[in-house]
Amino acid sequence: MASHNLNKAKKIKFDEFYTKRADIEDELKHYKEHFKNKVVFCNCDDPSISEFYQYFSTQFDRLGLKKLISTHYETEKPSYKLEIIGDINKDGKVNIQDTKETKLKQNGDFRSDESIELLKESDIVVTNPPFSLLREYIAQLFEYNKKFLIVANINSTTCKEIFPLYAENKMWLGYKQGAQEFLVPDYYDNKNAYVAKDGKKYAKFGNICWLTNLDIKKRHEELDLYKKYSPEEYTKYDNYDGIEVGSVANIPMDYEGNMGVPVSFLYKYNPEQFEIVGADFDLAGAVIIDGKHKPKPQRFYIESNRKYARIIIRHKKVKK
Repeated sequence: MASHNLNKAKKIKFDEFYTKRADIEDELKHYKEHFKNKVVFCNCDDPSISEFYQYFSTQFDRLGLKKLISTHYETEKPSYKLEIIGDINKDGKVNIQDTKETKLKQNGDFRSDESIELLKESDIVVTNPPFSLLREYIAQLFEYNKKFLIVANINSTTCKEIFPLYAENKMWLGYKQGAQEFLVPDYYDNKNAYVAKDGKKYAKFGNICWLTNLDIKKRHEELDLYKKYSPEEYTKYDNYDGIEVGSVANIPMDYEGNMGVPVSFLYKYNPEQFEIVGADFDLAGAVIIDGKHKPKPQRFYIESNRKYARIIIRHKKVKK
């Protein structure tokens, strides 16, 4: 039992990554129109540390929020929630000074009954969820039909529960991409962690992204293509009717068939310009090809026998 609890604690600790205020501001500046008269819920938060609650409390009036809710998580004891509804202290503005704290009967886990009731009340969920529970977390958001903007790792796109959401245009990537630093607890011990001049410990991770189902301008920007297809430059796969495109910049403007592109294509995906028709990476025992699940995962390869993880796309309107 002691060993089980220790392993459980280690897993929880590894999910304690707090998004920096600058990164929140840099992403959220693109979504202002979505928040007017909305209830925002930060349901994987520690408002004493997290900058999400701090951000929305200072931007409450500017965004025109109806309500702000944040739940604090405890591992093995009851927790609390923070709420801002209006100008409680009557100073003419709504901010963190108008926070109301209420004790919870449960520990604030996003899966708890109390948290689910708060989720039902909310309009938009904005937070940095535990990466180890991302699939379960996203499934819950869709189960309750919620709008959201959350931090994740781009590698999550290859999960069997998550990739179809991109292919069906139910979820897409936000603006931020690439390496990002997170505030971590002092006990976090990893080679990617360091103590900054402010005395706090940070850890840097690559391939960080934001996932959302809020419509944004970026999603409708057409990818500017300049290359034309030639059999000499674009090799066909030996085991699939499609061509290999090694980088997003090299997508040919005039090819009518299937194209295998890197996962990074999702950063540039415009559903009005392209359609996602499949993937060749392992989706827990199946791949999706042309909208149909195939029984065995098999990476595409060419004569060198080098294998690729690829998203399969097609042009919606081929430029001649």
